[in-house]
Amino acid sequence: MSKPVFRLTVLGTRGSMAVSGDGYHLFGGMTSCYHVEAGEENLFLDAGTGLLRAPVRFPRPPVILLTHLHLDHLMGLGMYSRMSMRGEQTRILVPVFFGEDPRTYLDRLYSPPLWPLSLSSYRGDVRIEPLRLPLTIGDVLIEGIKGCHPGNSVILKLSRAGKSLVYATDYEYEATSFASLIDFSRGVDLIMYDGQYTAKEAEERKGFGHSTADLGLSLMERSGAKQLLLVHHDPQTTDEVLLAREALLPTDRAHYARRGEVIEL
Repeated sequence: MSKPVFRLTVLGTRGSMAVSGDGYHLFGGMTSCYHVEAGEENLFLDAGTGLLRAPVRFPRPPVILLTHLHLDHLMGLGMYSRMSMRGEQTRILVPVFFGEDPRTYLDRLYSPPLWPLSLSSYRGDVRIEPLRLPLTIGDVLIEGIKGCHPGNSVILKLSRAGKSLVYATDYEYEATSFASLIDFSRGVDLIMYDGQYTAKEAEERKGFGHSTADLGLSLMERSGAKQLLLVHHDPQTTDEVLLAREALLPTDRAHYARRGEVIEL
């Protein structure tokens, strides 16, 4: 049996803040992180607390792609044990929205008194670089467009050997932006889309930078994408609530991301 072009493992599904307890076993409580295996390449989409579940040994150095610099997407970096392994390289690609050295951003969080040491002080070979799109990593083409989120964000598309996926987390609907996102997602195999809110919640929380399952479904249909994975679950939305929302989705081509699930393309 041939290997998949992409193998996506869900490590962290939660948005805004990590949570735990009886109501969070199925969909998970760790924040945004997704492991993409593409041949010999290993890519991570964001570095939330889900990164703590990530493997650490690879044939080639892994690359962490950050969509933006909010804390829930960075909190796993300080405890990712690979970065303490001597001689092991890890690349962290940081979107630079304001022209600064990307290391400056991460050093604001990972330095005393907020954290004991900077990421560059770890024993591993940690390389913090600007995310400049498009780029290729191995035979994976990575493209991006600007999202719609406070402080800016990047929507990523990964393509390889005729397969593609779009990662559109932390995104709030805006008509012109959404039209661009439809074009960007045209015919992809999988869209990972921010479904944090219901329509009522989105109306009440305009400007918070998040979206709904209904808009994700619209994006899937209008772009001709094959599957929709709803991500960035609200920290107060339990397994019971997410299961009820999922049961109302009108197609089996869409579902809410579960911790540990694997999707092969």
